[in-house]
Amino acid sequence: METWQAIVLGVLEGITEYLPVSSTGHLLVAQHFMSIGSTGAESKAAADAFAVCIQGGAILAVLGLYWPRVLQMLRGVLGMDAQGRKLAIAMIAGFMPAAIIGLLISHWLKAHLFNIETVVSAWVIGGIAILVTAWWRRRNPPRGGGVDLEHLTWKFALVIGLLQCVAMCPGTSRSLMTICGGLLVGLSVSAAVEFSFLLGVLTLTAATFKEASAKVSDFGPAYNTLFGGTKLMIHEYGLTPMLIGIVAAAVAAAVAVKWLVAYLQSHGLSIFGWYRIALGGVVGAMLVSGLWR
Repeated sequence: METWQAIVLGVLEGITEYLPVSSTGHLLVAQHFMSIGSTGAESKAAADAFAVCIQGGAILAVLGLYWPRVLQMLRGVLGMDAQGRKLAIAMIAGFMPAAIIGLLISHWLKAHLFNIETVVSAWVIGGIAILVTAWWRRRNPPRGGGVDLEHLTWKFALVIGLLQCVAMCPGTSRSLMTICGGLLVGLSVSAAVEFSFLLGVLTLTAATFKEASAKVSDFGPAYNTLFGGTKLMIHEYGLTPMLIGIVAAAVAAAVAVKWLVAYLQSHGLSIFGWYRIALGGVVGAMLVSGLWR
């Protein structure tokens, strides 16, 4: 992998991880056009491991931006902050559905849904879902613009967590489901976005560790060990591209998060719905016409 490719993938991961447009779908398209992971099963496994590992940069960006809130939850767990404890419980409730369902069906998802056809369908369906949510929100505006994060109950957090499971389908977008879920249970836009980001730290950390530590038994005994996928990636690309990708993802994610928070203060989510539909239409047309090879 060239340095510029690591930077492009890192920036793409950072920008799209927290925007409701699907980082997985964008990385699949980018890897395809850069011919990364296209020379065999081992190459594909290394590319998949790289895409997972650079999520660490996006996680670090949100931890840095929302450190006071993370610290509040840590204090709550230690019994030093009642509000922090309530938020930590809500965070765990939101995380548990993905943790349980992900363990049960992750292998099936990889075997059957990680393809460009699924991504294109999810882009379009997700875009329509955003437009419908925006329409519903306009027709049924919450009192006072919605409740703050401090008033989120564990039951509503569980609803958001269940919706997050839909994003296991590539192309759907985890942030799409959690932001829309937060809006549907009555959170304000800023609260829904913040909860989505914080829940993403927990969910992405677990998913990154799970994928990075996975064994890759098909490629010999050296990879049939803990962190076999990561070892395969380093063998294929070296350590430097991964570090470059993580740094690029961290910087891009920090910019994207701050932009999204500011943008949503005076705009809705509709632009992302139209973007997803347009992108799905373009890539879908390439598939139908045979231009996607």
